[in-house]
Amino acid sequence: MGKTSIIHANVEIGEGTVIEDFCIIGSPPRGKKPGEVKTVIGKNCTIRSHSIIYAGNKIGNNFQGGNMLTLREHNDVGNQVSIGTKSDIQHHVTIEDDVRIHTQVFIPEFCTLKKGCWIGPNVVMTNASFPLSPLVKENLKGGIVEENAKVGANATIMPGIVIGKNAMVGSGSVVTKDVEPDMVVAGNPAKPMKKVSELKYKTGEKAYP
Repeated sequence: MGKTSIIHANVEIGEGTVIEDFCIIGSPPRGKKPGEVKTVIGKNCTIRSHSIIYAGNKIGNNFQGGNMLTLREHNDVGNQVSIGTKSDIQHHVTIEDDVRIHTQVFIPEFCTLKKGCWIGPNVVMTNASFPLSPLVKENLKGGIVEENAKVGANATIMPGIVIGKNAMVGSGSVVTKDVEPDMVVAGNPAKPMKKVSELKYKTGEKAYP
């Protein structure tokens, strides 16, 4: 446990978990007092330096967090999840087992990342169709990345979009429509290109057998 870290009351930390220096764990969300909301971090996790994990999070076993990670309140994070340096996960997000989130990713509230999906660096998901409109809070709609789907670096996912199971979003794409399972999409706006099952290396070997 880092000597310079702050661990608030009502935080449960599993055996073998390492919390490096300058972390804040169990920080109370707005309107709550320290210790009022329980925070759970599972076994054999690593919380790297300068990370902030707000109260109300439930994190499974073998979690790996990069430096300067921000994890807002009331998220449900599964086992074997990795979230990279300087990523920002807002509140009420569901992240299932074996999800990989790379560096400087933004995931807003009410998104769902399903088992085994992969989110590349600098990906931005969104949830507000009309920012700053009077009814924006009542109409937030987070996106869903289905099982084993992959989102390439610097892609932007518009509100409420569903990325289908095993699909792939090309780097730099802007996704404005749902992506079918096993489909590769790319461009701005992103358009279907081919099936993931058709992707091959130059040697002719299938990328995803």
